[in-house]
Amino acid sequence: MAWTRDDFTYLTPIPTRWNDNDMLGHVNNVVYYSYFEAVVVRFLMEKCGVDWGNDRYIPYAAENLCRYKKPVAFPEDLIGAMRIDKIGNTSFTYDLALFSEKWEAPAAEGHWVHVFVDRETERPVPIPEAIRAELVHYQK
Repeated sequence: MAWTRDDFTYLTPIPTRWNDNDMLGHVNNVVYYSYFEAVVVRFLMEKCGVDWGNDRYIPYAAENLCRYKKPVAFPEDLIGAMRIDKIGNTSFTYDLALFSEKWEAPAAEGHWVHVFVDRETERPVPIPEAIRAELVHYQK
């Protein structure tokens, strides 16, 4: 089943940039990961209150994946879409998609896994309760 924008609980604009394009005239494959990262970081800051520079317990990326469906190119404006898929004790998984204004189906789909760790020890810790509550709110 193909994902649509309605399948996601958090949407944010992602403008493409001139330097995102490669010599083939479309956004280079590695840039999609930076778009996904922008969605994830913005969500954690805006909705979960994560302070990347000061919080004792912070999320570390443990895994990410991108499936390319259709090429996009500057100057397209994209919509970054996210929902929480799974929530464990110390980790959680996002479903992610990038939508172009040109198509209903996503240009790219993927996932991202974050593990909460203690900044000093870099050992996994339980997801802080306030953050867990927000994650549940964005689960679909």
